[in-house]
Amino acid sequence: MTAAPSLAPWQIWRKYLLPRPARLGLALGVGVPDFALVDVTHGRTVRLANWRGKQPVVLAFTRIFAEGVYCPFCYPHIMAMNAAYQRFRDTGTEVLMITSLNPRQGRAVVEDLHLPLPLLCDPVGQSFQNYHTGQALGAPLPAQFVLDAQGQLRYGHWFSFLHHNADPEALLAAVEAL
Repeated sequence: MTAAPSLAPWQIWRKYLLPRPARLGLALGVGVPDFALVDVTHGRTVRLANWRGKQPVVLAFTRIFAEGVYCPFCYPHIMAMNAAYQRFRDTGTEVLMITSLNPRQGRAVVEDLHLPLPLLCDPVGQSFQNYHTGQALGAPLPAQFVLDAQGQLRYGHWFSFLHHNADPEALLAAVEAL
């Protein structure tokens, strides 16, 4: 695995302290930014471009403050995505859950929640910025995206206080509509 920059929890919290709203910075039907992040579930580096031309991908950006400290809006979503993971796989879709934790903290989350789905760690938050998820109160905000097999954006959901996360059923429906 590639070593990720290590920031102390207070440095991460301070980096995301000031609110930055999510914005619709990605267009439907267009390719999305590539990334290479550490998958702490399977002990490998994952590059998004490796799925282009092969299969659809769901990107689930999630908000975890620290190991064992979950966002009250995101924890139920993480558990629902975990429970639905095999259903996504049955459609030929990969789910990549992305957090701003460092790999050590991410491994603790995988163990704590018994996650079979890939949990990717982006402790510097570049992928969150590239996907315009926004930030508030010490962490990036959640967002979910469905990409077709060519890597083009077909569905996007950005955080709002009325609708925090796209539920697995909505994401599965977007996958089935491809």
